[in-house]
Amino acid sequence: MVPLLLVLLLTLLLFGAGFALKALWWVGLFVLVVWLLGFVSRGTTAAGSRGRWYRW
Repeated sequence: MVPLLLVLLLTLLLFGAGFALKALWWVGLFVLVVWLLGFVSRGTTAAGSRGRWYRW
């Protein structure tokens, strides 16, 4: 009974980790797209030059 419970626990743990990693890939892809759009569509300053693409 104990080995069966350990296998079940390991399966649930690996399934949860796989789902979390897949979700993190989608979040990372979304952030990359937003960053690239912000980099491409950044505004210009009053002098006509491009401003910084980051805001720190």
